Amino acid sequence: MVRQARILAQATSDLVNAIKADAEGESDLENSRKLLSAAKILADATAKMVEAAKGAAAHPDSEEQQQRLREAAEGLRMATNAAAQNAIKKKLVQRLEHAAKQAAASATQTIAAAQHAASAPKASAGPQPLLVQSCKAVAEQIPLLVQGVRGSQAQPDSPSAQLALIAASQSFLQPGGKMVAAAKASVPTIQDQASAMQLSQCAKNLGTALAELRTAAQKAQEACGPLEMDSALSVVQNLEKDLQEVKAAARDGKLKPLPGETMEKCTQDLGNSTKAVSSAIAKLLGEVAQGNENYAGIAARDVAGGLRSLAQAARGVAALTSDPSVQAIVLDTASDVLDKASSLIEEAKKAAGHPGDPESQQRLAQVAKAVTQALNRCVSCLPGQRDVDNALRAVGDASKRLLSDSLPPSTGTFQEAQSRLNEAAAGLNQAATELVQASRGTPQDLARASGRFGQDFSTFLEAGVEMAGQAPSQEDRAQVVSNLKGISMSSSKLLLAAKALSTDPAAPNLKSQLAAAARAVTDSINQLITMCTQQAPGQKECDNALRELETVRELLENPVQPINDMSYFGCLDSVMENSKVLGEAMTGISQNAKNGNLPEFGDAIATASKALCGFTEAAAQAAYLVGVSDPNSQAGQQGLVEPTQFARANQAIQMACQSLGEPGCTQAQVLSAATIVAKHTSALCNSCRLASARTANPTAKRQFVQSAKEVANSTANLVKTIKALDGAFTEENRAQCRAATAPLLEAVDNLSAFASNPEFSSIPAQISPEGRAAMEPIVISAKTMLESAGGLIQTARALAVNPRDPPRWSVLAGHSRTVSDSIKKLITSMRDKAPGQLECETAIAALNSCLRDLDQASLAAVSQQLAPREGISQEALHTQMLTAVQEISHLIEPLATAARAEASQLGHKVSQMAQYFEPLTLAAVGAASKTLSHPQQMALLDQTKTLAESALQLLYTAKEAGGNPKQAAHTQEALEEAVQMMTEAVEDLTTTLNEAASAAGVVGGMVDSITQAINQLDEGPMGEPEGSFVDYQTTMVRTAKAIAVTVQEMVTKSNTSPEELGPLANQLTSDYGRLASQAKPAAVAAENEEIGAHIKHRVQELGHGCSALVTKAGALQCSPSDGYTKKELIECARRVSEKVSHVLAALQAGNRGTQACITAASAVSGIIADLDTTIMFATAGTLNREGAETFADHREGILKTAKVLVEDTKVLVQNAAGSQEKLAQAAQSSVATITRLADVVKLGAASLGAEDPETQVVLINAVKDVAKALGDLISATKAAAGKVGDDPAVWQLKNSAKVMVTNVTSLLKTVKAVEDEATKGTRALEATTEHIRQELAVFCSPEPPAKTSTPEDFIRMTKGITMATAKAVAAGNSCRQEDVIATANLSRRAIADMLRACKEAAFHPEVAPDVRLRALHYGRECANGYLELLDHVLLTLQKPNPELKQQLTGHSKRVAGSVTELIQAAEAMKGTEWVDPEDPTVIAENELLGAAAAIEAAAKKLEQLKPRAKPKVRTVPSPPPSSPFLEPPRALPLCDLSFPVLFLTPSAFVP
Repeated sequence: MVRQARILAQATSDLVNAIKADAEGESDLENSRKLLSAAKILADATAKMVEAAKGAAAHPDSEEQQQRLREAAEGLRMATNAAAQNAIKKKLVQRLEHAAKQAAASATQTIAAAQHAASAPKASAGPQPLLVQSCKAVAEQIPLLVQGVRGSQAQPDSPSAQLALIAASQSFLQPGGKMVAAAKASVPTIQDQASAMQLSQCAKNLGTALAELRTAAQKAQEACGPLEMDSALSVVQNLEKDLQEVKAAARDGKLKPLPGETMEKCTQDLGNSTKAVSSAIAKLLGEVAQGNENYAGIAARDVAGGLRSLAQAARGVAALTSDPSVQAIVLDTASDVLDKASSLIEEAKKAAGHPGDPESQQRLAQVAKAVTQALNRCVSCLPGQRDVDNALRAVGDASKRLLSDSLPPSTGTFQEAQSRLNEAAAGLNQAATELVQASRGTPQDLARASGRFGQDFSTFLEAGVEMAGQAPSQEDRAQVVSNLKGISMSSSKLLLAAKALSTDPAAPNLKSQLAAAARAVTDSINQLITMCTQQAPGQKECDNALRELETVRELLENPVQPINDMSYFGCLDSVMENSKVLGEAMTGISQNAKNGNLPEFGDAIATASKALCGFTEAAAQAAYLVGVSDPNSQAGQQGLVEPTQFARANQAIQMACQSLGEPGCTQAQVLSAATIVAKHTSALCNSCRLASARTANPTAKRQFVQSAKEVANSTANLVKTIKALDGAFTEENRAQCRAATAPLLEAVDNLSAFASNPEFSSIPAQISPEGRAAMEPIVISAKTMLESAGGLIQTARALAVNPRDPPRWSVLAGHSRTVSDSIKKLITSMRDKAPGQLECETAIAALNSCLRDLDQASLAAVSQQLAPREGISQEALHTQMLTAVQEISHLIEPLATAARAEASQLGHKVSQMAQYFEPLTLAAVGAASKTLSHPQQMALLDQTKTLAESALQLLYTAKEAGGNPKQAAHTQEALEEAVQMMTEAVEDLTTTLNEAASAAGVVGGMVDSITQAINQLDEGPMGEPEGSFVDYQTTMVRTAKAIAVTVQEMVTKSNTSPEELGPLANQLTSDYGRLASQAKPAAVAAENEEIGAHIKHRVQELGHGCSALVTKAGALQCSPSDGYTKKELIECARRVSEKVSHVLAALQAGNRGTQACITAASAVSGIIADLDTTIMFATAGTLNREGAETFADHREGILKTAKVLVEDTKVLVQNAAGSQEKLAQAAQSSVATITRLADVVKLGAASLGAEDPETQVVLINAVKDVAKALGDLISATKAAAGKVGDDPAVWQLKNSAKVMVTNVTSLLKTVKAVEDEATKGTRALEATTEHIRQELAVFCSPEPPAKTSTPEDFIRMTKGITMATAKAVAAGNSCRQEDVIATANLSRRAIADMLRACKEAAFHPEVAPDVRLRALHYGRECANGYLELLDHVLLTLQKPNPELKQQLTGHSKRVAGSVTELIQAAEAMKGTEWVDPEDPTVIAENELLGAAAAIEAAAKKLEQLKPRAKPKVRTVPSPPPSSPFLEPPRALPLCDLSFPVLFLTPSAFVP
């Protein structure tokens, strides 16, 4: 660190000199002054950093000095960025321009490759629609990206142009990533090899370009971020100017629509952009309130982007409208929106500089409200919308009559009023049906229908008021008025739903809301008719039923949206249940009409109507699910939030708050309103929490969290005022309650506006023509049933009046028969069309075909007749297999989920999975045919076959489960087993392919895996972390170190064995994948967003380095002798090692507190070891005093330091749940204090003199107990950091704190008693007893020991207990303080050693469980017995008498018995084969075995001897054969090698 600081100081010094030189050469005095100021700031920061580096060098072990150096380096970095800001910004923008060009070019090539692949003659249906859809989305973004690059290059100094490029780049990333994923998923399904390879390569290039674009955009955003507000304001002002030109063109009649613009599209765009602007404004207000200038700038940019879309849509609407007045209104309202939005951004800019100023916040809120009102006016002026608004006003105006206290008296008769009310009710019901239909039509249809609805409502209300005038009593009149108010409210809701649907026809759930609103109108009308009219029994019920059937018939017209949340099998159950109810009701209708039981007849009609409505809803939902489940249909995607839920909650909260504000609200109303508020605000907060966990957008995540906090806080304040109001209904409490509702309503409004962003909405399903055809049988059967049921009710209505009409009875029978037949057909169709069943059968047949092909290939391979596949390389086949296997693995869990409870998704997932097996089989057979090794051939084919068989088993199980939760309950175990088998088969085959690829030097798949892991850090939802940051940090540190080790091995192998680089590269890839998967939750769990972002950034940088290293490893493996590639690999390895250190540093910065705890625990261990050494010196009598000092000189210092330690301990425990910074400070302070305490206690012990060693040991043991407790407390604090109150780690922390307090108290007592000859022995014995109890608690804990030991060590430790027991009995008998002190010291050591050795021996892996339990039991018994002995010694010391002394023997016998049992347990641990190593027979046997081994080794050496080569010398006459000179050379080796035998002595054989 210090070395790097020196390099950094030199670099900044050079930069300062360069800036000064530029300032001297600058002609502009202002620029020269700025440069000199920047140079001064940089020089000051450099001086601070140099000073901090000196401190760190002088104290290398000081955590505080290292932190100071880090802070100084960070300050220097910021000063450098400020000084060189313009140059850095320019460089970053140029890099972004280059990355954007590359991304646009790669995307264009990918689109072309996708089009070529789709047009290839052998193209598979596969996931082509998804690829085409993603290509369209990217094609729309490419011009914006290119335009951003051109704008930035044309205006290099324009902040607006730079920010436009950044925004275009960030908008390009998401659709680009989706296109890469879709292209990779499509590659295995394309049978034309050239097209597949081209698409694969283009997708890889685009993925690389997107990674570079993401990095460049992030860095450019950091450099240019502060200018976002100015840029947004500039954009809005330019839009205002453009709109003025559009208005001038409209006045001149020259405004023409752009190509591709339609009224429907422009209207929908205007509605969506309005929601986007509202959402962005809510986000802007939240960020400004928090003072987050950077995020506020991003929100302002979003506002400007939404306004750009709004202005474009408004222009399109005006151009497509022929009425000049409508043109003018649309453009004027849009211009008003832009004007007020410009003011909003200006106010936001001012308020961001003063985040705590309430006045600026209030001004900002007022301007935001003005913008929202302008947006509403803009939407309301659309064609059709104004007519709906007029109808709403008409409903409101007509309803005002109901507010008057007195109603005009009726002028006609009751029968006339009843007749008019029935006619008006039929007209209003018909108008409601027409309005529902018109909301999906043209604006003209909506205008007509809403106008008629307003007129019919006014007519109906007049008839209702007249009927109220006929009411005989005031109570009845009030009831009629109440019903009319209900109809007014439901009518307003219907108009609002129709308005919303016409603005955004594709919005999710709006159709179901519209249908529900229409049903509510019908139900309200029926309720009023039932109460007000007088007819023959049963007639009103028939009329109500017919109106209800008329309303629900609309559900079957075009069921392309979900009606409710029912699953397919839930729909089937509902149809079955309602069919039974309907059958019974039809029987009741017939019998009661025949018998004249008219009240029962009316009840049967009402029951039948209810069953028919439920039946129709279930049938429409089932038809929708059948259409969606067709593989050619595109399934809908669930949105981040449900805007309708937010809208409903907002409405309910507003009504409840309005109720609370009324002067006459009762206690029951107050409690009811409070319950409603609590329920809905809780639901909103939960939705925000889930949304923040699921979104990958950091600004959206922040806004959801902040909005939830605002709602929760304002709800809490309101609840307080409600409690006060409930206690006393005074005017003051009412006023406070009313005032408390305002912040809540504002917070809920802001949240609803933010949640309405189209970005968060669900994407509706697109039903294919095949899906519509599959829906037809269900829809036709339901329609037939509904029509016949209507006829049946009309016929029954007439028969109830005149039962003696035989022709009508035959008509009724015909209708009844038709209803029954239609229901049977419907149920049959639903069972036959169960989603996913047909697809499962098709997929099973396809997999069986693949298995037959694999069997034939295996037979051919066995007989060596598998012909090599031509026209494709082994590498390409392996890549195809890997891609197919990866796509299959991604589908395993989604398929299982669909099989459990999502029938509509089952067909999609099954078809997607099945389509990958044919290309996988072809590639596997091809790869096996090109594999030379026969075992490898068979392994590849067998593993592919295993995967296909496990997939077949999964498909059979999924078909049986069928997405039916009831059925899945029986198949759950089989389903999980099939998923497990398939997952294992995928892992096995992937491992084999990766090993084969790495052995051949093919690294493409590994590079793809690393790139995918890098991209996943930024893509997809974050999710809630399952563990704490410490857990993720621990795993990541271990993985990062493993990566460093692998990299070092790669450097070594590059010089010695390049062929072994492949497996190492594979290991590096898998390690990085694990690291990246942990980095994402670690970033979420980090203390703040900055640290989390830093961790992700460092891990991504490491990934890029790993990717480059793996690429070089593959290149070197292919050409081992290439020195240049080897040098590049070593350089890449150096960079990766450096980036590993960066990752570790980021993790340490993210958890400075826990890191400080680790350092502190290590320091405390050192202190304990030092105290043990001091105890050894004291025991030996060599701990001498210095000079004439006494213990009194040190007593006060010990007591003060101990008290400081107690305070530090409290702070440490408190900061376990606090910030990392405070935790680090507390840990460092605790270590400093315990160090001082240990030093002062050692001096105090030395001052007692070497003549009293036992007292010295007692004192040092007391501080050692404190140090040990502090070490445990620091470890517990580290484990509990960031945990909640009910976590076991927090409980452990509390226990550790208690032990710490106990031990400090014990130290203080010992210090006070150390010079008291009468009590110091007693005090020592008390401290020993407490120490043994703490050791016993550790012994009884379930945690295994850090290491294990042998039974011999255990037996050796039990001998100390015998000595200590004898010493304790002697001290009890003598009652001398010296003996007691010696007993205390000896007992402490003996019992602690025994407990440690017992646990270590018991947990040895070779010890049987029953023996372990026995040893632990008697270890506990021995310690408890010894504690009782010491307690009895204490009692004897306090009250010495013969009886107590006699009882000492009994206690000692109990201890001796436990020791005997312990030794027997230790013997049992040894087993039957154990022998005593000190037995002379065993020693002799070992000596013999050693000698035999030496002889055997010598014999082997003799066998390896060869005759020595003869030297080339002149010929000498050979000696005669009997010459003795031939023998010695042969004997010499034998003599040398027989030396080991000579070490045997006769004594070795003596037993």
